[in-house]
Amino acid sequence: MENIKFTNLERQKTIGNLASEEFDLVVIGGGITGGGIALDAASRGLKVVLLEKGDFASGTSSKSTKLIHGGLRYLKQFDFWLVKEVGSERAIVHKLAPHLVLPEKMLLPLIENGSYGKWLTSIGLKVYDILAQVSGDDKRKMLEKKEAMKLEPLLPKKILNGAGYYAEYRTDDARLTIENIKTSLLFGAQALNYAKVKDFVYDNEKVAGVKAIDALTGNEFTIKSKYVISAAGPWVDELRSLNNSKKGKQLHLTKGVHLVFPFEKLPVKQSVYFDIPDGRMMFAIPRGKITYVGTTDTNYNDNKDHVRTDLADAIYLISAVNNMFPDIHLELDDIVSSWAGLRPLIHEEGKSASELSRKDEIFVSDTGLISIAGGKLTGYRKMAERVVDRISKRMEEDYNTQLKECFTEKIFLCGNVDFKKFKHVKKYINEIYDRIKIDGFTKHDAWFLVTNYGKQTEKILETYATIVEADKYIRLAKAELSFAIDYEMVQTPMDFFIRRTGRLYFDIDSVKILMEPLLKEFKNKFGTSDLIVEEWRATLLAEIKEHSDFSLERG
Repeated sequence: MENIKFTNLERQKTIGNLASEEFDLVVIGGGITGGGIALDAASRGLKVVLLEKGDFASGTSSKSTKLIHGGLRYLKQFDFWLVKEVGSERAIVHKLAPHLVLPEKMLLPLIENGSYGKWLTSIGLKVYDILAQVSGDDKRKMLEKKEAMKLEPLLPKKILNGAGYYAEYRTDDARLTIENIKTSLLFGAQALNYAKVKDFVYDNEKVAGVKAIDALTGNEFTIKSKYVISAAGPWVDELRSLNNSKKGKQLHLTKGVHLVFPFEKLPVKQSVYFDIPDGRMMFAIPRGKITYVGTTDTNYNDNKDHVRTDLADAIYLISAVNNMFPDIHLELDDIVSSWAGLRPLIHEEGKSASELSRKDEIFVSDTGLISIAGGKLTGYRKMAERVVDRISKRMEEDYNTQLKECFTEKIFLCGNVDFKKFKHVKKYINEIYDRIKIDGFTKHDAWFLVTNYGKQTEKILETYATIVEADKYIRLAKAELSFAIDYEMVQTPMDFFIRRTGRLYFDIDSVKILMEPLLKEFKNKFGTSDLIVEEWRATLLAEIKEHSDFSLERG
C-alpha cells in the first residue's frame, strides 16, 4: 500500500483546489469520529472533504485513556447494548491495525469493601466475554489472592481477595485518527487541518456547504457540498448555534486527566483497573519507559481550546495510586508528563459526570446539518457507519443514487500491509531491531517505530539511511519528521512532538533533546521566518512546562 502525498508544503494550491470543486460531503472535525466518517463515506463512493480547525486529533482524540476497551463499567449501569457493541468493535479494530491496537491483559483487583465483589465480577466478566464474543486465551479468568500477587506484586496484600483477569487493547488514539484519515485518501477523500468552519452556505434554506478560514493566513474560502456532517466533538453545540439549531439535547463536557510517571516510580508489571476510595475506578497502564494513570471525571465549563491538568487533579490521582499500591509513594515531583481532555457527552438531567451515558447521538437540523456527538473511541467505526447510513438514505431520496453498504470492517488501515495477527507485528519488531541494532538502537526503539508506523517504518528507515548527522537519534527523528511532513500533514513542531509521535507524553526528555535540530529542519522545509521559529520554540517550552511542572508555585 503506497502512501499518498499528504502535505502542507503545497497548502495554498490544496485550498484553491478544494474551493473550486463540489463535494458530496463535508465532514467538520478531524478527530477519530470525523476520520472514521471520512473513511466510511469515501469508501462507499462519496466525494468527501474533511476540515479540522486545529491539527488532526488535537481535541479529545489525543487525550483519551488510549484504550480500545469493552467498557466493563457499563455493565454496572446495565448498558448491555453498549458493552456488546464496543466489545465486538475491539476485535475488529485490532484486526484492521494490529500494530496500533495492541492486546493488553487487564487485572481487576478485588479488595475488601471495594466496588466489585468476587461473585458479581465473575458473572460480570463472563457476561462481558459472551457479549464481546471473546475467545481462546483472552477469556476471563478469576484469580486467587496468591495468583494475583504473583502477577502484580504491588497490590495491597492485606485487603486483596483475588482478582479478575481479562483482555483489553491499548492504542495511540492520535495515530489511530491520522491513519483513518490517511486511509480515506486512498478512496479519494481530501482533508485539511488548520481550517476552521466559521459559517454554513445555504441553498433553498438547506445547508449546501461551508465557509472556512485558513488559520495560517486568515484567508477565507468556501466549499460547496450536498451534505455536511459535524463531528466536532466538544464544539458540536457551537456549530449547531451557528446553524440556529441548538435545540433539545445538548452537550455536557467532562474533563479527564492522566498523569505520566517514569516506569521505575510505578513499576506495575501489567495494566491494572482499580478502585479508588470515592467509588470510581482508575487505570494504571505501563507503556515503554513510563506508566500512566487516569482518569478523573469532572464537569467542565472553561476554555475548550486550553484544557489543562490542575494541581487538584494531580493530587487526586496521586492519592488514588498511593492508596491502592502500599509500596508506592508518588509525589508531585515524580510526574514527568500529563494530559487533560474533554469528553463530549450528552446531558442527562440529574446525572453526575461519571454516570452520564457514553452512547452517541445524531442530531439533524431543519436545514439538514447532521451532527454526531457522544460515543467512545472504541465505537468510532460503528458511529461512522450509522451517520453515513443517514447520508446514504438521503442520497437515495434526493438524487436517486444507491450507495454501497459499509465495509470498513474489511479496510486495513495505513501501516498494516500484511499483519494478520499480533504475532506478525512482534515478528516484524524483531526484524526491525535486527536491522537497527547495528547502529546502536535498542529493542524499545524498534517497538516504538513499529507500534507507531507499522510497515511505514520502511519508508522512514529509507530516509534515515540518506541523512548525514552524527547523532543516530537525531537522524532517526529527522527521518520521522520528513515522513510526517510529506505524508501526515504536519505543520508545526507541536503536531509532530505531541500527536504524530506521542513524545510529549511518553518520552518528554526526547522533546528537549530533539527540539533545536528539528526546529532547524522545520525552518528548512517550510522556509519559515526566524520569528515563527522563535514562537514555536516558546510554545514547545511552555507545553513541556505545563504538562510536567506540578510544583506548588504553579499558577
